[in-house]
Formats: sequence, C-alpha cells, structure tokens
Amino acid sequence: MKNLKHLLSQPLQQIHSSAIVFILIIALIGFIDASYLTIEHYRGVIPPCSITAGCEDVLTSGYSIILGIPVSIVGSLFYLFILIGAFAYLESKNTLILKWALVSTILGFLFSLWFTFIQVFILHSYCIYCLGSAFSSTILFVTAMHIFSRYQEQNI
Repeated sequence: MKNLKHLLSQPLQQIHSSAIVFILIIALIGFIDASYLTIEHYRGVIPPCSITAGCEDVLTSGYSIILGIPVSIVGSLFYLFILIGAFAYLESKNTLILKWALVSTILGFLFSLWFTFIQVFILHSYCIYCLGSAFSSTILFVTAMHIFSRYQEQNI
C-alpha cells in the first residue's frame, strides 16, 4: 500500500506520446477481445477455438462468472478504463488520470495471472481469447512499470 501511495504521489515527467499510443493500441485489442467474449456469452455461443482445444471448457466453467457477472465484462471495463485514461492524458496532459490508469494495470495483471493459473492447473483447458487477454494485460502492466521507472521524477 505504501508503494502504491508512492507511485501516485510522485509526479511524472511529460511522457512521450508514442508510449501512450502503444498503450491505446494494446488496450483496444484487449477491449475488442473481452467485448467479443461478452457478446458471445450473452448470445449463448461459444467462440470458435481453432488453435487450442478447450474454449468451451473455460468459457462455461464456474470460474467464467463472478457474482453472476461474466468475467469478460470486467475485462471489457478494465480495458475501457485504460483507454479512457490514455485518451484523457493525450488531451489534457493530466498525469494523475494516466497514473490511475497505469496503476490499474497491476490489478489486470494479477487477475490475468489468476485466470491463467485456473486454466493451466485446475481446468487443464485453454481459451485462446482468454490467453490473448492475459497477454494484453501483461503487456499493459510491463509498459506501465516501464513508464513509472523511466518518467517518475525522483526526489532525492
């Protein structure tokens, strides 16, 4: 918790717009992926899974819904939050908005680790869409940590 306060309290230097565009692209890919799974869930359709076998097992398991809400909706909202934060930063250069979006990648990464663990060790089935989302959230997390380490002003 102390490290989180530190991340949010330290000012960020001006971040190169190419880093933000990269975040936007990855978050958009994640948003499309998670939204597609959400739409298919409500249509009652299991998306085709040609690269890996097991999409149906993963997407219909008890782990795919939390409190009656499909996990994919949570993923869609996560990626949407990142998109909004990155767009808002590009428009306003307000680093506080961007910092909250970047800090939220920690949660996205932790959830991705958990759901990947479930696929590998509990279900023994793999959903390519879920793994794609995990990959997207991991890239966002690594990028966020890089931004914090490179652009955070150091108070000595």
